[in-house]
Amino acid sequence: MIHHHLVPPINEATARALHVGDTVTLDGALFGIRDATQIAMFDRKRKTQFDLRGHAVIHTAPNVRKVELSPENPAGFAPVCIGTTTSARMERFTRPLMAEEGVRLIIGKGGLGDASKAAFTEIGGAYLAVIGGTAALETTWIEAIEDVDFVDLDPECLWRFRINGFGPLLVGMDAHGESLYERVQAVANARRAEVLARLGVRS
Repeated sequence: MIHHHLVPPINEATARALHVGDTVTLDGALFGIRDATQIAMFDRKRKTQFDLRGHAVIHTAPNVRKVELSPENPAGFAPVCIGTTTSARMERFTRPLMAEEGVRLIIGKGGLGDASKAAFTEIGGAYLAVIGGTAALETTWIEAIEDVDFVDLDPECLWRFRINGFGPLLVGMDAHGESLYERVQAVANARRAEVLARLGVRS
């Protein structure tokens, strides 16, 4: 397995160089999104001021506090706790995020499904997994909230974070049709079948 240090924006070739089981550390810019953000963008056709092409997004609705504008807090918000939320309910937004906005990497927890796997394969992207319960650690990787769009959706705005050493993150789904979640499920199913067979139970 390979460790990749990336500074988005990245191109398709870089995204396709990632394989399930590799790890990734990110520097530079990271965009925070959640359900309401994407409903606004894709269902209600609201246009963002940000150029997301080649960038990474993270499924989050961060806990922030409003502060005075300063060089340390250029958007008027300071991070309090910025953790990752479960990705599965945002499955339907993976393809438009990639095809319409040019996103290459999605960070979340719990994985995504077949439609996302197809989008990663066809367009060139990857899902980077975060372990649940690591919000406090993730927050230390965020240097500042640089900008924000769709402020009326707070906390499900579209956030632009400045990050340093964000990771390592595990490549859970890649552009080659591989999914760590499917591999784990296959192993679990096989072990279940073995246990049931030893017990003489028909599944």
